[in-house]
Amino acid sequence: MSGSTVRARNIGRDLSALLRNIVGGEVSEYTSLLAYSREQALQRMKDVAEAQGANSLIGMRFMTSMVSQGSDEILAYGTAVVLE
Repeated sequence: MSGSTVRARNIGRDLSALLRNIVGGEVSEYTSLLAYSREQALQRMKDVAEAQGANSLIGMRFMTSMVSQGSDEILAYGTAVVLE
């Protein structure tokens, strides 16, 4: 099973990230964007698994890739199983 989402950055986050690159520190805007994207990809994978009759997922992993400049994909994948 898999679930994915593609998110684009925006100018507000990019300006804030630029400032953080100069002074240092965590880029919290990107951290929260990635956390939200991971949760959305995970939920989509769960929805697909449930639609096919599974009640659990095992061996889950996440993968990221750049779709275009400024847009990244988060992919969640794993094995859907039925636990009794």
